[in-house]
Amino acid sequence: MVANGIQPALVTYNVVLHVYSKISVPWKEVVALVDAMKKDRIPLDRYTYNSLITCCRRSGLHKEASKVFDEMKAAGFEPDKVTFNSLLDVYGKARMHDEAIALLKEMEHGGCPPSAVSYNSLISSYVKNGLLEEAAELKQEMEVKGIEPDVITYTTLISGLDRAGKVDAAIGMYDEMLRNGCKPNLCTFNALIKLHGVRGKFPEMMAVFDDLRSAGFVPDVVTWNTLLAVFGQNGLETEVSGVFKEMKKSGYVPERDTYVSLISSYSRCGLFDQAMVIYKRMIEAGIHPDISTYNAVLSALARGGRWEQAEKLFAEMETLDYRPDELSYSSLLHAYANAKKLDKMKALSEDIYSEKIESHHGLLKTLVLVNSKVNNLPETEKAFLELRRRRGSLDINVLNAMVSVYGKNRMVKKVEEILSLMKGSSINLSTATYNSLMHMYSRLGDCEKCENILTEIKSSGARPDRYSYNTMIYAYGRKGQMKEASRLFSEMKCSGLVPDIVTYNIFVKSYVANSMFEEAIDLVQVDKSRYIYVDRNIRSLITTISPTSLILFWIAYKCFQ
Repeated sequence: MVANGIQPALVTYNVVLHVYSKISVPWKEVVALVDAMKKDRIPLDRYTYNSLITCCRRSGLHKEASKVFDEMKAAGFEPDKVTFNSLLDVYGKARMHDEAIALLKEMEHGGCPPSAVSYNSLISSYVKNGLLEEAAELKQEMEVKGIEPDVITYTTLISGLDRAGKVDAAIGMYDEMLRNGCKPNLCTFNALIKLHGVRGKFPEMMAVFDDLRSAGFVPDVVTWNTLLAVFGQNGLETEVSGVFKEMKKSGYVPERDTYVSLISSYSRCGLFDQAMVIYKRMIEAGIHPDISTYNAVLSALARGGRWEQAEKLFAEMETLDYRPDELSYSSLLHAYANAKKLDKMKALSEDIYSEKIESHHGLLKTLVLVNSKVNNLPETEKAFLELRRRRGSLDINVLNAMVSVYGKNRMVKKVEEILSLMKGSSINLSTATYNSLMHMYSRLGDCEKCENILTEIKSSGARPDRYSYNTMIYAYGRKGQMKEASRLFSEMKCSGLVPDIVTYNIFVKSYVANSMFEEAIDLVQVDKSRYIYVDRNIRSLITTISPTSLILFWIAYKCFQ
């Protein structure tokens, strides 16, 4: 158009700005377009300013959004509901709660009363930062002012309670929603799919999927992406690929969010190279990476401990005007932890404590998680105490990390304190919580306690995973109770869980420790369909060596690992 000598009008620029706000174009390009408007002597109108604020939303550019808001008022334009709600969304995504509350008051005083949309932005902000009590208070404030909570209000709270591990409360919120005559929408069903799926409750998850269709909804890209994320989180590579194929069969063309979900899913399955292939395909498809894309790639690199590549990606983000956010720094910390780069973890931690890196409690939670992962008890406690000092919310992940680190150090009383804290906060124990407890008691040699915990997992509605059974088998194996270990091995297979290399190693080690060499040999030879790659290589060797050599072989094999 410009090349043909046609002068763009105000509406032309506004349409392009609207498109920019939808596809997360870098802020430099947005500024360049506005400069072109000014050069063409085309005055900005209210729609232009509103579009500019919306452009700031996805990238979390709260300073730029505030500047645009001030310029708008200085130019003589009164902010309308779209302006206020867009800026509230920016503040919400940047977790600037005080500024958001002040803006809400400005709306009321300016004769532009807040709506359900306004409150939903604030509630979403509080929920994302784990401030569930404050979010619930906002819902009550809505009701007092005669503003009915809508399906977005309820769905946001359900998702927040789910993330915090308050499963019963999340289901209770869903029940309240139905009682008040508020019908669930597709987002609600997607939230429920995630709620059941991340806990491995696949029958319940698929029941919600059926309810979704019975209610007249068609699975959308978020539904498919949620299924991809759920199966990826559970390490189900085949299901991830199957969902992606089914998605394409349904006519969905992969978008940025789909690629992001695939990158995350494959990395959770340990397929880091496949995750990077997906990232390259996305770029080749002409889709601009945004902050969520970079964070997904960083998370994939973190799981593989590829800290050097993560640092290079950080540098790339900054050159492209994408500021690393909490999730970005969180992934970098996980990359350092997985690579055992404790010195780099320590340096980044100091920047977080000194608030050189802007954080809204999220990075303190990450410090708890990564230090627990490397069993650094002093640093884990330091981060936990700092989080509580700053009044950060204690969700299921943080408390599980504390149970884990105290359990690894056999600090039973400390573990009991955390469990009491979870109970007082109405947080449901997850499979990860139970696994940490079993790990602690297995190291203490208390097999009976471990067995009771395994029974409690089943009765609680959670599902024992491979780690649960491996821990129990290890506990009995250490005490030479191989019949009990074999019983659990059979139960594990009957439940649909496939024994992995860790399971077989625990058995072989236990048999050798109890001089049961024939049983060790038989175990490696039996169940041929479930061999791990390493076991295929050693099977022909183990059948030809003497018991003494078997012990030496075991030591060599462990050193090789």
